[in-house]
Amino acid sequence: MGDLVDEVVAAWRSELPDVVGIELELGKRAGLLHMRLNEAASRVLGKLKLTKAEFDVLAVLRASGKPYRLKPTELAARLWLSSGGTSNVLRRLTEAELISRAADEDDARSSWVQLTRQGIQVAEEAVRLTSEAQRQLLKNVPEHTSRAAADALREVLLALETEY
Repeated sequence: MGDLVDEVVAAWRSELPDVVGIELELGKRAGLLHMRLNEAASRVLGKLKLTKAEFDVLAVLRASGKPYRLKPTELAARLWLSSGGTSNVLRRLTEAELISRAADEDDARSSWVQLTRQGIQVAEEAVRLTSEAQRQLLKNVPEHTSRAAADALREVLLALETEY
């Protein structure tokens, strides 16, 4: 049984057989999986009036452990966001009173971003709801298949780290 990616690969193999390889399959399948997981999360986040970027910031801060604070540069690095993109998200979260910003007493050029009490609650609710939505999306995938896919992707990504 084939999937949409098999159809795309077959079409390209008939057009440019010397060009198409496993990289197309990996890219298309990883992209589709990413899109579907994000769609499941985004449906829940819309109900919470959060964007995916806002959720990502809240989740990274919550996962950082008490006191749930990081520097903007650390956030940007963990989220693969530009400093400009991070600034916009932080501004919106500050206006929503989900985070607070404070100067770093040890470094006048830097600041801290910290979850507020309300931010902690929203982050935890959002993480629980998005995790459940994604779990439901994957409910028909056998656990051993999901585990094997995650392990295989880890190996691929670790091998790519030497390239950058």
